[in-house]
Amino acid sequence: MKLTRTLGLAALALLAALPSAAQDAAATPVPDKGDTTWMLIASILVIMMSVPGLALFYGGLVRAKNMLSVLMQVLTIFCVIAILWVLFGYSLAFTGAGDAASAGPLTPFIGGLSKMFLAGVGPDAVVESFSAGVVIPELSFVIFQMAFACIAAALIVGATAERLKFAAILMFTVIWFFFSYLPMAHMVWWWGGPSAYDAPSGYLFGHGALDFAGGTVIHINAGIAGLVAAMVAGPRLGYRRELLAPHNLTFTLIGGCMLWVGWFGFNAGSNLEANGVTALAAVNTAVATAAAVLAWSWGEWATRGHPSLLGGVSGAIAGLVGVTPAAGFVGPVGAIAIGIIAGLVCLWFVNAMKPKLGVDDSLDVFGIHGVGGIVGALLTGVFAAPSLGGTGVFDYATGEVAAFSMGAQVWSQALGVIIAVLWSGVVSFVAIHIVKATIGLRVSESDERQGLDTTTHGESAYNS
Repeated sequence: MKLTRTLGLAALALLAALPSAAQDAAATPVPDKGDTTWMLIASILVIMMSVPGLALFYGGLVRAKNMLSVLMQVLTIFCVIAILWVLFGYSLAFTGAGDAASAGPLTPFIGGLSKMFLAGVGPDAVVESFSAGVVIPELSFVIFQMAFACIAAALIVGATAERLKFAAILMFTVIWFFFSYLPMAHMVWWWGGPSAYDAPSGYLFGHGALDFAGGTVIHINAGIAGLVAAMVAGPRLGYRRELLAPHNLTFTLIGGCMLWVGWFGFNAGSNLEANGVTALAAVNTAVATAAAVLAWSWGEWATRGHPSLLGGVSGAIAGLVGVTPAAGFVGPVGAIAIGIIAGLVCLWFVNAMKPKLGVDDSLDVFGIHGVGGIVGALLTGVFAAPSLGGTGVFDYATGEVAAFSMGAQVWSQALGVIIAVLWSGVVSFVAIHIVKATIGLRVSESDERQGLDTTTHGESAYNS
């Protein structure tokens, strides 16, 4: 009897606890397999953008004797930044005062080292998306943002192609990664998530700057770095005196199209889940790019008498860059307008302003990524307006879209542009002079004339 009574009381206690346990389980969000799958696919697409996409795009634009050097630079920088991201970068970019696990002197400008070596970021760790109650595995966020960091650093290669030492470009990009990319990523993208929206955030995020997928963090940041590096390094031998034409525009088209396909992961993946905003970002990535291709080609046809393939591919990249900060905030018609404007402005800069500046930005990193990023960032503040088909800015305090002030938003966007330009400019100027003073920047004149493929890497892209 006593045993039966004891077992009965235990069973009643267990039944009483079941509703509470069920409620706790229901209150704890778990990743949706669809969101997780999409984030992993998006990460793979962004990795494809770098290797082989960016590598082939750049490789076709240089002369045949320097193709392998560009491929090797992109490949190696991707690998170096990937390792640094796991060891230090993720923690410095994506921990902050609003993160309970963080410790140390955290500021709105840089995170801490609590997740150095991905400490505590295991298979069960999750991070919030932009929707309340929606989470994804933190490791999927780690690899997605890792791919962003890698391609941002690799973009710089195009500005100094065909003349810098292999060690010099590696050293420069590593310094830039730590002191420019990571602070900008923290300032623009760090926040506490929907559950802690009012906690301290990154400096520019807290000031309302919108950057859906990296207009400031990646394109302006890398564009300015490339411009500064090209200015300090000086022009290639024979610049503006000899023909320095692309050697294989077929490779450039293939690489450019890989970039376009990968950019769907880049932009749509930045929503961190699979929903209607993700689809909006994908549509905008398609139509803005198409509009920019047509705008650049039309502009070239009108001013030069012919629409070139190089111009069309350049227009595609300009459109992709321009829509990047706006992808999830503007409607398709706004994205088309951004594509047209970015295509025409970048065409004007590359053809009219670049010769006047006299800077040998070999593959127009600043002319397309820097200028296109600035155009896109500013226009995001215009076309995000609900009255122009945009989504506006969601207010997590009220749970609805906030009242939109175009003037205030454009100012927030301008603040982001100004800080990105100044921050990257100062860091890049110091970094390139450190490299120049320690290991030197340029290969010898004889090596440059012979080509970096054979003199630096001991091989040739083509057998004669």
